[in-house]
Amino acid sequence: MAPKYHPTPLSGTDRKALGKELSKARAMTTILGAQSAEARAKGEALIRQADKLLCESWNEKLWADGGPIDPSPTIDQALNGGYSSLEIQCSRCKTKRDVDLAMLRHPPTTSVHDLASRLRCSNCAKAGRRPAATLLQLRPGPRQAPPET
Repeated sequence: MAPKYHPTPLSGTDRKALGKELSKARAMTTILGAQSAEARAKGEALIRQADKLLCESWNEKLWADGGPIDPSPTIDQALNGGYSSLEIQCSRCKTKRDVDLAMLRHPPTTSVHDLASRLRCSNCAKAGRRPAATLLQLRPGPRQAPPET
């Protein structure tokens, strides 16, 4: 985009006044841009904190009441809040495992409680059974590599 053209006034005092106004406007642009970036960073930090609290609240409700609790945080909210995995348990063989939320092929706006009917035990699948998983909790922290044996 081409810069805006300001016609130069004929008198010297008007030219000086225009120069001052242009320099003030450019300085304000820098100041307002910095304030905008600062406010955006604070807002993103507040949203991250809100998502973390939502996940902690959902974990407590899940522990206290059992079963998938609706409403639950979305996959995006869980990841933004620092909860990158979901601990599940097979309803048949009681095997526990962690599911990496970032690796799921579901839209990021999917609620975590909706995953209960979609996640299946891989051990029971080998035996020809497909029982649904029970959600235990969202787990915080970075994703850990599986131990090598």
